[in-house]
Amino acid sequence: MGGIEQVIDQVARGAVEHGIKTDVLSLTHLQVPRTVEVNGYLVHRAKINIEVASTSMSLSSFLRFAQLAKEADVIHYHYPWPFMDLVHFVTRVKKPTLVTYHSDIIRQKHLFKLYRPLKKKFLSSVDRIVATSPNYKATSKVLENYADKVNIIPIGLNKSTYPKPELSRMQSWREKLGEKFFLFVGVLRYYKGLHILIEAAKGVDYPIVIVGAGPIENELKEQVARLGLKNIYFLGKVSDEDKVALLTLCYGVVFPSHLRSEAFGISLLEGAMYGKPMISSEIGTGTTFINIDGETGLAVPPGDPQALRKAMQYLWNNPEIAGEMGIRAEERYWQYFTADQMVDAYVHLYKELASTH
Repeated sequence: MGGIEQVIDQVARGAVEHGIKTDVLSLTHLQVPRTVEVNGYLVHRAKINIEVASTSMSLSSFLRFAQLAKEADVIHYHYPWPFMDLVHFVTRVKKPTLVTYHSDIIRQKHLFKLYRPLKKKFLSSVDRIVATSPNYKATSKVLENYADKVNIIPIGLNKSTYPKPELSRMQSWREKLGEKFFLFVGVLRYYKGLHILIEAAKGVDYPIVIVGAGPIENELKEQVARLGLKNIYFLGKVSDEDKVALLTLCYGVVFPSHLRSEAFGISLLEGAMYGKPMISSEIGTGTTFINIDGETGLAVPPGDPQALRKAMQYLWNNPEIAGEMGIRAEERYWQYFTADQMVDAYVHLYKELASTH
């Protein structure tokens, strides 16, 4: 599961506990059963026929969506997914609608010009738009056009759903990586700023552990080899138990995403949840709603390896301050970012929308 899937899972399983039946429609390349139960809710899968500019499309999803929409009281979209805007209009939805606005579209500039009229029509047609942080609402040129119908509901995580790793697993990682290391967790994508992190690792000897796989994995490994770095560990995809073990053991979490495609940063929030000091970039998104500079960690200018290196050195050389930042990071998680708070806010919004139609 990527970040958005995690959010959908947390909202759906939480809504079930409030007595709200939830159906999730998703697309897949795999030959799998059409409908499956996950954590108390139903997931319906439609087959992907084509992908254009990272957008999956499915012919069978039109009928499947129409069937599910007919039964629903409220329809909850997750943006950006231009194909779903199309499905919304083709199936002529007449139900209350909300959309969680995860991110502006950053990369597909030419295709975006073609898509813009549909996007405007879609966002104008939905009843409510949810931004995941006040930072994103304040800095999104798109959302400023819909300010009167934007709610802010921060993404939340339920710590009790995370596994508790065995001591032997913890010990095994400690032996491999040492007692003190920085950790990055995430899909290895262009906007994650990992090339900047690798550049920042030059001339320092502390271990930096990178967890995750993704499209730019090989070029990152080539960059490490070219620079002759021995302090970067690529672990690839790991199990949830191993991820929790690494989050528990690490000294601090580094999250160098340098573009607004990183709208929130769920693995950054996981670092806060496990009481770790954080280093992130100031990109005007939810990352700086999670990580408050000088309080829960350090925020550096995006795309600046020297500033990132300096931030890591500061935390590394000041363990007492780093420890205090980690404590405040976890306090901030409990104050703003639990799944219960997120689910309660969505359930309230669902009921409000259902009662007005």
